[in-house]
Amino acid sequence: MAEDLHIILGTKEEQYKTLIPQIAALLQGEPDLVANMANTVAALKEQFGWFWIGFYIVKNEELVLGPFQGPVACTRIRKGRGVCGSSWAQATTLIVPDVEQFPGHIACSSLSKSEIVVPVLRNNEVVAVLDVDSSSLNSFDTIDQQYLEQIVNLVNFS
Repeated sequence: MAEDLHIILGTKEEQYKTLIPQIAALLQGEPDLVANMANTVAALKEQFGWFWIGFYIVKNEELVLGPFQGPVACTRIRKGRGVCGSSWAQATTLIVPDVEQFPGHIACSSLSKSEIVVPVLRNNEVVAVLDVDSSSLNSFDTIDQQYLEQIVNLVNFS
């Protein structure tokens, strides 16, 4: 497939439904995990224009920064710390409408206002998280959760 995305306007759900097959096509046949994470976050950033999006990978009992799009980020996060570390510890997607109201939020950038973190599970174990930050409050909802959970499952972390 050509590496050009077909960016569409429409509802959030319409945008995801058009983007998911394009991401699947980008990843098809590519065995390199870093390349696949990088293309996934780039495609999401292009389509939605979020402030920051990237993967953190579980390494030696901490989350380590992986491929991302956006300004420089926190490099390491301990389990249970901030939204990413909490999502990892709970093995569940967390939607935070206002990061200032999240106990223990790690402010990698003061411009981040809302966040969603989706854990990547393999064999019932969190191996990474997808972190998405918006510069607006209340940017994420269950539609984002549903489709971002599908998207992280397209990336072969096994």
